[in-house]
Amino acid sequence: MASSGDKVKVVTKDEIVEGVLMPNEETDSVVVKLDNGYNVGIDKKKVKKIELVEKNKEKTAKKEKITSNKNLPTISILHTGGTIASKVDYKTGGVVARFEPEELIEMFPELKQIANIKSRLVAKMFSEDIRFGHYQLMVKAIQEEIKSGVDGIILTHGTDTMTYTSAALAFALENLPVPVIMVGAQRSSDRGSSDAAVNLICAAEFIAKTDFSGVAICMHENMDDNNCVILPACKTRKLHASRRDAFKPVNDKIIAKVNFENKKIEFLKKDYNKKDKKRELIIKDDFEAKVSILRCHPNMVPKQFEFYEGYKGLVIEGTGLGQAPVGVPNELCEIHKKNLSAIKNLVKNGTVVVMTSQTIFGRVQMHVYSNAIDLANVGVLSGEDMLTETAFIKLAWLLGNYKNKEEAKRLIGVNLRGEINNKIEPDEYLD
Repeated sequence: MASSGDKVKVVTKDEIVEGVLMPNEETDSVVVKLDNGYNVGIDKKKVKKIELVEKNKEKTAKKEKITSNKNLPTISILHTGGTIASKVDYKTGGVVARFEPEELIEMFPELKQIANIKSRLVAKMFSEDIRFGHYQLMVKAIQEEIKSGVDGIILTHGTDTMTYTSAALAFALENLPVPVIMVGAQRSSDRGSSDAAVNLICAAEFIAKTDFSGVAICMHENMDDNNCVILPACKTRKLHASRRDAFKPVNDKIIAKVNFENKKIEFLKKDYNKKDKKRELIIKDDFEAKVSILRCHPNMVPKQFEFYEGYKGLVIEGTGLGQAPVGVPNELCEIHKKNLSAIKNLVKNGTVVVMTSQTIFGRVQMHVYSNAIDLANVGVLSGEDMLTETAFIKLAWLLGNYKNKEEAKRLIGVNLRGEINNKIEPDEYLD
């Protein structure tokens, strides 16, 4: 008798479907995972029989001894979890992170042709569970690998909060002597449609063949498997929940393209930091915990702003050029006076308040419309063209590492790690 995880043939009147039998208690269907990685549901009423093709064989990964090639660079893969290191648990039907670092190398043997691969587990978790303390664990692991003499580092990471982490590492790791490339996957590694192998191999090729130094992200350029792109750490956002090309630069350009088929690398940016293993790494990895984000919307009330009394920092994601509901154009908006008063009190009582825009592309301009002017007058700082998540990370980092709050406030508007782009033109935003 077939059970979850077994390879089966499901026979109906109209067709025969072959694949792996998946558990399903939610619908009245037989669910089969096809060879292409996708699931198909078949109404149980239409099923004539289920034939067992092959019993599920649990595989235990063998820790392979990795030999060194003196002619190849050394890359360390630091593993933190996420979909790139995930596979289907046939007991639950869910996707779980349970690959050990050695399993990644076994799954992607091409890596050993590109570089000497070291592999190390830092954490095993989905990215939505990451906290500031995990950034410090990653920083420590990266520092140790750099001290050991590696030529570059790949950090596997879940995609949902990857851009928060890339920004955090960009700020925390000053004067990086080698590249730190973050790699994720939109689809788990055991799926036929997975993007994990292409992303990982392209990241390794980029580290091995270029003189780039710094933090960046490597993900698919398009839905096909032809190219990956190297994306700026502080100017990238995940713009789709499931597409393989979900990651795009915002108010910036991609750094380089890596062709998966011919391994050709094309730089689109020339002004990047160069690799120099003699450069001394500086660590600044403190992040202030009492920092948050508040997204503006219609019908806001003062208590929503007052909630952040006692916080060290707050990013307000405003509308348009950086507005919030603080104007009083008619009597229905009288409460907006109290909104402005609440924000003013936050600033007065020591909260550093930064304005970004929920439009994603473009720049905050706080001296155009009266509402934004009023906010600037009570001490709200412009986030320039920073992404909200980058502004949040930068603010937490500044307040954690600069005990002089006035210096932290000054540095909000200063480009430190490529997070602010003063050169972007309005017609470039979708390029």
